[in-house]
Amino acid sequence: MTTNKVLEYNTERKALIIKDYGRNVQKMADFAKTIEDKKDRTKFCHYIVQVMAKDQKSTSADIDRTLWDHLHIISNFELDVDAPYPIPSESEIFSKPEPLSYKTQKPLFKQYGKNIESIIQKTIEEENEEQKAMLTKIIANHMKKLYLNWNRESVSNELIIEHLQKLSNNQLVVNPEDLISTNSILSKVKKKKPQKPTNKKKRKRITRK
Repeated sequence: MTTNKVLEYNTERKALIIKDYGRNVQKMADFAKTIEDKKDRTKFCHYIVQVMAKDQKSTSADIDRTLWDHLHIISNFELDVDAPYPIPSESEIFSKPEPLSYKTQKPLFKQYGKNIESIIQKTIEEENEEQKAMLTKIIANHMKKLYLNWNRESVSNELIIEHLQKLSNNQLVVNPEDLISTNSILSKVKKKKPQKPTNKKKRKRITRK
């Protein structure tokens, strides 16, 4: 790779918040914030902490709590999860400048965004088959929600499965029955949609004497 290409490659990437954990962990933290279901979001964060722990040499009893604190830092303290420890406030740890934003490479499917590709790659590398199946199911359902946000008409489970296979080079498989129904997703979106204020004024009743 030439020097110019290296410089271009580096400047296109978002600045790492904690460099020790690498870019994949940061992308996973960004992805976790987009998972709508809190239970699934919490499960995924437990998985991220497991990934972070693999590179740790420390055997300290409080290492698990430290990793959770670091995950909150990496996520800009924006993770709403049922963490095993109290969530620290930003002021308790340090004052961190706003991360610089850089141009990113275009995703294969724009409706899913770029982070999904990194999460899929990390899931492919997961050796625990039970964990891999759980993550694949979360990813597939999240892809369906993102697709319906992009196109409210409809989407088939077959299309989501096809896109997942393309993004994972046929290495991740999910059953159609594991996907949330389209109606269920759309009904939740409708419930969250704020009601428009009405300008209609109530007519005063005129009473005859």
